[in-house]
Amino acid sequence: MNNLLNAENSGTPLIIIEKPAYQAWLENQEKHSQTWLSNTQFNGKGLALIPNNQGELSQALFVVSDASDYFSCGDLIKQLPHGQYLLQAEPEHVEAISFGWLVGAYQYDRYISNKSDKQLATLALTDVEGNADIVDRAIKFAEATALTRDLVNTPAADMMPEDIAKAALALAEQFNGNVKQIIGDELLVHNYPTIHAVGRASVHTPRLVDLTWGDSKNPLVTLVGKGVCFDSGGLDMKPAAGMRNMKKDMGGAAHVLGLAQLIMAFNLPINLRVLIPAVENAVSSNALRPGDVVTTRKGLTVEIHNTDAEGRLVLCDALAEAENDEPELIIDFATLTGAMRVALGTELPGFFSTNDQVAADITSAGLKNSDPVWRMPLHKPYDNLFESTIADMTNCPTQPFGAAISAALYLQRFVEKTDWVHFDVMAFNVRHLSGRPLGGEAFGIRAVFDYLEARFK
Repeated sequence: MNNLLNAENSGTPLIIIEKPAYQAWLENQEKHSQTWLSNTQFNGKGLALIPNNQGELSQALFVVSDASDYFSCGDLIKQLPHGQYLLQAEPEHVEAISFGWLVGAYQYDRYISNKSDKQLATLALTDVEGNADIVDRAIKFAEATALTRDLVNTPAADMMPEDIAKAALALAEQFNGNVKQIIGDELLVHNYPTIHAVGRASVHTPRLVDLTWGDSKNPLVTLVGKGVCFDSGGLDMKPAAGMRNMKKDMGGAAHVLGLAQLIMAFNLPINLRVLIPAVENAVSSNALRPGDVVTTRKGLTVEIHNTDAEGRLVLCDALAEAENDEPELIIDFATLTGAMRVALGTELPGFFSTNDQVAADITSAGLKNSDPVWRMPLHKPYDNLFESTIADMTNCPTQPFGAAISAALYLQRFVEKTDWVHFDVMAFNVRHLSGRPLGGEAFGIRAVFDYLEARFK
């Protein structure tokens, strides 16, 4: 992405303005430009390529409704002819435009034989003070978004627990971090029984991936990501339609790795730990059964009401481990419930928090950088929905209502003392939007990063 955005002073002028400013801009243009736009029936919306008197491209105009939206220019890089363009826009819009420009270049083409050879356009920001920093920031955010998207988009056959571990190892090597793994039956030896129980039926051995980075003297922040690499539902098997996109069920792991990349790339002064319980929820003769009772790392016993409520099982052991270190903050990401999508749709991630100020600050950060998130309630009266007659609790209620809340309440039992934020994300675009193609998507990581940067800088 480094070659698609720079801070230089050359290129075909690219004017990006908001729709209310279009008429005033038009009135200040030369007659031939006004005539061209009139004859091409340009209506003051979208892209217009304007030639000079010799028929050569003299400038490009892009009119948007809201230039502060970080995705408003997301499709522009693929619409413009190849070449370098010099941005002309309001200073307060430059950062949003730069990010949208880069994420719009994203394409997942790993399995496509005849890859497109189309050369993408380059955007230049005027080489003035501050723009080099905007370029650097936009590139880092776009790269973290691309990493998250790539991991989610990769088919399960090539994104199993061992592959998630390889992705963590690659980040650790790039940024001088460390990765430890607890694999297979060693999970039982080291007391991670629910991770083992969910993943033991797969030929792809379950594991806990543990990435650490930063100075131990800095505040400890721990990220936890659900890494269910494929979710068949287990013995409570999903129907075909529900299983089709379950390669994305490791989206939580993808999110925390993308967020970790941002934290390390910007060298935030925190002591970072990333825990990923990575499993495949498969079906075999030794698969976890409905009615089984599992003893968690925390010591709570859980009766398995439904094997398709497996994400909270792998997360609860990791969350219990996360709290052992007494971090300043624990943040987990998970593709946990369809109920959250029913409540908020696929494009607005819901989150829960035990700290009102943290929740408010993350929400505020997301509103500023077009990464909106919505806080949901940890409604305590629903806690008794987990009652079991033979164990301390069940892994899910028998009734379907408020399922996102009840899932969060299940997880909260494993984080008792530490400020905690739990994101329940879709991790997938089900329709094409500007800068957001169909497939894997990063939700909330830019909001969380901006919050962490403001808190710990």
